[in-house]
Amino acid sequence: MPFPPHLIRPQLLLTWLPLGTATALWIYALPRIDYGHMGDWGLLDKLPAAFYLSLAVLTGGFVVSLRRAGTAPWWPGLYSVALLFALKAPTAILYDAVRYPWASKHDAVVSHLLANQELRPGVPLSGNMAAYDQWPGFFTLNAGLVRAFGVDTAASYLNWAPLFYGVVLIPVLVLVYRTFAEDWRLVWTGVWIFEVANWVGQDYFSPQGLALILHLAVLAVVFRHFVRPGSAGRLRSRAELDPAAAGIPPPTTARQRAVCVAVLVPMIAAINFTHQLTPVMLCVALGALSLTRRHRDLGLLAVTALIMLVWDLTMGRPLFVETLASLKESVGNLLHNSRAGYVGELTGPGPVLQGRADVVMVLVVAVLALVAVVLRRALTRSALPLLVVSVAPVPLFAVNDYGGEMLFRVYLFGLPGAAFFAAAALVPAAGRAVAGVKVVGTGAKAGRVSPVARRRIGAVALPLVLVLLVGGFVPAYYGKERMYYTPPAETAMVTRVIDNAPKGSMILAVTGSFPQALRRYDQLEHWFVAEQEEPRNVAMLRDPVGFLEPQLPKDGRSVYFLFTRTQYVYSAGEGLLPVGGFQELEAKLEASARFRVIDRTPYGTALKYAPPRPP
Repeated sequence: MPFPPHLIRPQLLLTWLPLGTATALWIYALPRIDYGHMGDWGLLDKLPAAFYLSLAVLTGGFVVSLRRAGTAPWWPGLYSVALLFALKAPTAILYDAVRYPWASKHDAVVSHLLANQELRPGVPLSGNMAAYDQWPGFFTLNAGLVRAFGVDTAASYLNWAPLFYGVVLIPVLVLVYRTFAEDWRLVWTGVWIFEVANWVGQDYFSPQGLALILHLAVLAVVFRHFVRPGSAGRLRSRAELDPAAAGIPPPTTARQRAVCVAVLVPMIAAINFTHQLTPVMLCVALGALSLTRRHRDLGLLAVTALIMLVWDLTMGRPLFVETLASLKESVGNLLHNSRAGYVGELTGPGPVLQGRADVVMVLVVAVLALVAVVLRRALTRSALPLLVVSVAPVPLFAVNDYGGEMLFRVYLFGLPGAAFFAAAALVPAAGRAVAGVKVVGTGAKAGRVSPVARRRIGAVALPLVLVLLVGGFVPAYYGKERMYYTPPAETAMVTRVIDNAPKGSMILAVTGSFPQALRRYDQLEHWFVAEQEEPRNVAMLRDPVGFLEPQLPKDGRSVYFLFTRTQYVYSAGEGLLPVGGFQELEAKLEASARFRVIDRTPYGTALKYAPPRPP
């Protein structure tokens, strides 16, 4: 039976054929991903060639689909969803355990809420775990989902969080980008760049992933409905706009903006209910917008700041007071605040490559965004609010290190705007008709480069850069994967020891980055001994018992020390201990009279502390 003519048109064929081909290659590659035997390269050398080829074909199909974006924007949208699935679904489908130890930590918080049926924000818990009762929105939501789904814990679905967050973010990003651009090619290229440049990893089962969506949704409303009358000036004229730019949204009255504030209050409250840092980022963004004439609305800023302050002084007061006390040392300490993680140096091929790929990805996006800001000044003027909120988080480097993560969070909150301007550098409007407007240039001095030359440069640069970014995402996201996958047998050993520990016991470990590390955290005390400054780790290795014993409980409570494979991989990859330090620590404790082995498997060893007998 012959195919209908409308299904074999060359343009349509070139649109759906790459998607089908990439899907077939990905399905072929999936069962061949040998995740159970990862080595120093993490997942990078375990991904078959067909997987990488599927990403290349998918990227090529996306570029082709952009040609029809003006009349069929759902095609690049479909490719964007397919990219998320291709990049982030393999671990959700394949892994027989929780991916990423911090996801397991958050699962423990959900289980804690389900077991206790109450919030106890004022109860001190080791490891700052009380903060989760102080900002419980994400966890109470998932406690409800666990009950609704009829499962035992959130572990049954938490590996799908990266894909879920990514898909939900797409319409929010589209709403933001369409506020400033009518060209669907620019919008979808910005979405694509955001997806592949978002290597930060905050899309795991975490409050930050949810809070980021709410944060961008609030800004999307502000961009569209908080334009002051008379503030757009000459930008109201189409002749003053970049050919790809959208018209400035219509101005709103003070009454209309007040209604929007009332509508946004529940969403802003949800952000404060969910996460500690995101309300600060929202206040910073709104404060920066208030410095511009177009979005100057001190009322919304005041309401947002008031909600944050009320929450910080009530539910979040313990951590808020602690943070204020630490500002004395952190304010102005740029070198310390911009550190990534702890103090060690990345070691091993996979972690080192991931670190370098992260830097390259940041530089590529930043350079592309800068090129667009300089060369497409008309677009920059109309999209200035988006540029402002992207740059606004940078000064937070001077305030706090946020546990070694401020570097990543500033990049995360600046990425939506940076991705938009990076796309503008790759998708020039020259020689195109956008929304019925004949495009003749990209700015007041666009004639310096002919439209034909710009089209030719874009035709080469766009697919080349997108392929490079997709290729860079894989090591930037999966280079440390050996740290993130834990065999079920290791988790079983840890669970067995922790469940048998009497209430009030202390659990020691080199680092907390292993599944179930914080199981029963409301009943046990935890100390992750290597998560400290490097000189103290060196001192600890010289005399482990002498270093640890003075800090152990003297009231007869049981003390256990857990050594696991995942801890070893993490501490080695992150450089928490000198080379061989993990094995040295374990060997010295085993050889001492103060610790005895109570459980040993190929994946780890559990020791129990035997205090000295009183004289």
